[in-house]
Amino acid sequence: MAQKTALIVYAHQSPVSFNAAARDVAVEALKKQGYEVLVSDLYAASFKSSATADDIKGDLKNPEHFVYNDEMMTAWQDGRLSDDVSEEQLKLEQAELVIFQFPLYWFSVPAIMKGWIDRVLTQGFAFTLQKMYDNGIFKEKKAMLSFTTGATESMFLADGVHGDINVLLWPLQNGVLRFCGFQVLAPQIFWCPAHSPAAVRTQMLDAWRERLHGVCAEKPLSFAPTEYFDLSFQGGFRLRPDAREKCVSLAHGITTAHHLGKPLPPDNQTRAKES
Repeated sequence: MAQKTALIVYAHQSPVSFNAAARDVAVEALKKQGYEVLVSDLYAASFKSSATADDIKGDLKNPEHFVYNDEMMTAWQDGRLSDDVSEEQLKLEQAELVIFQFPLYWFSVPAIMKGWIDRVLTQGFAFTLQKMYDNGIFKEKKAMLSFTTGATESMFLADGVHGDINVLLWPLQNGVLRFCGFQVLAPQIFWCPAHSPAAVRTQMLDAWRERLHGVCAEKPLSFAPTEYFDLSFQGGFRLRPDAREKCVSLAHGITTAHHLGKPLPPDNQTRAKES
C-alpha cells in the first residue's frame, strides 16, 4: 500500500507559539498513522505574498497588459512557474490531506498565507471553469482549516459582536477549498488560547491530537450539490428550477450562502451533517 501524504501549510512567525504547538501535534499524530508529513513553513521560507510577474520565468504573453491569472495559467502549462510556486504545487499534488494552520487575522488568513493561495492555486493546476466544486480537480483530496482566534467563542455566535463564525468561514471553505474540489472537513478552532490558562491550552492540544487519530474517517461539511446549478452563461450559473422546487419545503437554506431567503442552516461551516 502506498504511503499516505499530508501537507501542513503553516503561517506563524514564532517557533514557540500555540500555532507551532498545534502544527507539531499534527505532525506527530499523522506520522503515527503512517503519513509522510510535508510542512510548508511560510515565514521561515520567506514565502512571497504578492502575486507579480516575478512568479513567471521567461517572456510574458502580454507584457503591455499583465493579467496575472492568464499569465500564470500559460506559465503553468509551459512549465515556467517560479521555483517556489512549483515546489508548493508538487507538495499539493502529493498530499491526500491538507491542513492550513494559522492565526486568524482580520477574519481571514495572514497575508503570507493568502499569497500562497493566490500564487499556488493557479488556473489549470487547481481549477478550471469546467472543473470546480463537486467536479473540482482536487475532489479526491481532503482539506481543513486549523486556526487560533484572539476572541472568545461567544463573540463569534450569531448574536455575538463579531457575528456568526459560519458566515466568516464561507469565503475560505467554499470560495477557496471547495471551489478547487476539496472535501472540506470541519475546521479546528482554538478559541482565544493567548488568554487561556496553561491547562486549557493543553486540553485544546489534547483534543486536536485525539481528533487527528480519526480525521481520515470524518465526513466532510455539507455544500450545495453542483448539479443543482445551470452551469452555463445562458443560465447564469444559477439554481435550476427543479432544484429550487426541491428546496421549497426546507426549513433552512441549503448552505450559509445559498440561504434562499430562509434561516441559515445551523453550524453549516463548522460541523458535518449527521447521517
